[in-house]
Amino acid sequence: MEIIKIGILGVTGVMLALQFKSGRPEYGFYLGTVICLIIFFFSLQGLSTLLSRVQEIETYLSVSGSYLGFLFKAVGITYVCEFCASICKDAGYGAVAGQIEIFGKLSVLMMGIPVLIAVVENINALAGQVG
Repeated sequence: MEIIKIGILGVTGVMLALQFKSGRPEYGFYLGTVICLIIFFFSLQGLSTLLSRVQEIETYLSVSGSYLGFLFKAVGITYVCEFCASICKDAGYGAVAGQIEIFGKLSVLMMGIPVLIAVVENINALAGQVG
């Protein structure tokens, strides 16, 4: 039922923001930003539930918790960058939004380097055992 509330909140916020678009466009932008922040905080509440479920699953897996931590950090980076880029696009600053998106992609890539190194080391260790 939360998705219905969020959908109604989003559509109502956009309709209200459209009312300000012709006369006072900055008010429409502010209203849109506030709606985005409210939805963001609703998402954070759901994230705590998701995190507890993933920790429950982690007890059944033999993989290191650092990999799941990496996954959550990567998702967090992409979500925050997408959120900020969308706000910038709505304000008419597409170039800034593009730079935020590029920074987010590079950040996730840099986070992935240690995982890639661990995979390569495991492959080398396996190749050494076979040969």
